[in-house]
Amino acid sequence: MQKILGYMRKAIQEYDLIQNGDRICVGVSGGKDSLVLLQGLILLRRFIGIDYELVAVTLDPNFNGIPGDFSSVDQLCKDAGVEYHVLKTQIGEIVFDVRKETNPCSLCARMRRGALHDATLAHGCNKIALGHNYDDAVETFIMNLFTEGRIGCFSPKSYLSRKNIHLIRPLVFAPEKEIRKAAAKNELNVVKSRCPADGHTNRQRTKEFIAEMEHKDHGFKDRIFGAMKRSNIDGWGGVNYVPPVKKD
Repeated sequence: MQKILGYMRKAIQEYDLIQNGDRICVGVSGGKDSLVLLQGLILLRRFIGIDYELVAVTLDPNFNGIPGDFSSVDQLCKDAGVEYHVLKTQIGEIVFDVRKETNPCSLCARMRRGALHDATLAHGCNKIALGHNYDDAVETFIMNLFTEGRIGCFSPKSYLSRKNIHLIRPLVFAPEKEIRKAAAKNELNVVKSRCPADGHTNRQRTKEFIAEMEHKDHGFKDRIFGAMKRSNIDGWGGVNYVPPVKKD
């Protein structure tokens, strides 16, 4: 986990993600990213010099009418002394059975966000931490550019004014391959997604496109991420960002 902790510490410092007294709701789907995020935040408390609390929350979408098994997440939290809640939802039924969405990811994401925001407030937290990583950021930028014709991405840190909470993403400097290694080396029990659309999404196609471009032109992904930072797109330049001086 040492590499992951280094990436997380850099993100926390560069984007001012966590302060003393924060009570952070960690969104834990059971996937590798959210489990590594949770484990990383647990370990960082020991030496980062910031006093914060953690509350882990899982939203069970109940895909195909089958409740998820999150007992391994529950045990991880018990071992670390972290408060843990599983919230049963009907998101899977609404998205796939009732609405029969042709683009299920969009509605599912909106519903999950709303439920997680409410859970954050219900458990007395002032921040939400999500497990989006380095690859997710590049993929989102590409998807927005090619699909919506706009330049933008999610932000490392966002203020949700309606709820008066901040959303933070401490894993944004961590490449997906390093997260996968950390999950395996630390024997984190990944909960397999039951989503019917898993592996057949626009994000998956974008991931494959980026992998192909990276194979043809090594450094493709890093250059896109670097451009996002240099242009300070959606706050990616960091709290100490200084606009480049334009030459005549």
